[in-house]
Amino acid sequence: MTAPVFVVEHLDAGGGGRYVLDGPEGRHAVSVKRLRPGEDVVLTDGAGRWADCVVLDTEGKDRLIVRLDSVTEEPEEQPRVTVVQALPKGDRGELAVETMTEVGVDAVVPWAAARCITQWKGERGLKALGKWRATAREAGKQSRRVRFPEVAEAATTKQVASLLAGADFAAVLHESGDEALATAELPSSGEIVLVVGPEGGVSPEELALFEEAGAKAYRLGRSVLRTSTAGTAAVAVLLARTGRW
Repeated sequence: MTAPVFVVEHLDAGGGGRYVLDGPEGRHAVSVKRLRPGEDVVLTDGAGRWADCVVLDTEGKDRLIVRLDSVTEEPEEQPRVTVVQALPKGDRGELAVETMTEVGVDAVVPWAAARCITQWKGERGLKALGKWRATAREAGKQSRRVRFPEVAEAATTKQVASLLAGADFAAVLHESGDEALATAELPSSGEIVLVVGPEGGVSPEELALFEEAGAKAYRLGRSVLRTSTAGTAAVAVLLARTGRW
C-alpha cells in the first residue's frame, strides 16, 4: 500500500529537511494514524506539488516531525475530464464527488438543472458547496492523489452550455443517445466535458441548448443509473478509453 497522504499549505523544509506537520493534519497523523519513526508519508498541497517523507519523531498529540528531501511537481493528466453534476437530493451529491474523485475526475461543476429538486441558495448553497469541496479533499487524500479535483461554483444552464462550447469533446448522458460512450472517438489531449442530469432527467430545452453548444447525447448502457453514480461510471469509461487508466 502507498504511504498515507497529508495536505499542507506549503512544502518548504527547514534546515536539514526537517518539516513539522501540525494542526488537524498533524493530529490525524499522530493520534489517529499513530505513525511512528521510520514510516513513510506523502505531503501535498493538493495542487500537484508533493514530497515523499520519512517520519523522524512525534511531539505531543498533534505534531509529526518528518524529513522532507525534495519536492516533485506532478503534471496535469491529459485529456482533462470535467463532470457537470446536476444537484442530487440529500447527501448523494457528496457521494458523487467522493466516488468521482476516487476514480480520477479532474473537475466537478455543480449544476442547477431545471428538474433539480435541490436548489442551492444563500447560506444553504455556500454550505453545500463547502461540503462538496471538503469531500473532494478527503477523497483525494484517501485515494492517494496529489492533485485534487477542482469543485467550481454552481453553474446555470447557460454557463454549462458555454463550458461545453469550449470543450474538445462534449457529451450529455441521455437515453436518446444513439452511440455508447464506450465507443465515442475521444481526444488524446485537451478538455472533455460530460454532463450528468438530475433524477428527473435533462429537459428537452436543456438538451437542445447543449446540442447547439456542440454536445452530443451518449448512453452508458441499457440500465438507468442514479445521478450520483452515473458520473463515476462515465469517468471510468473515459479514463480507460483515453489511456489514463
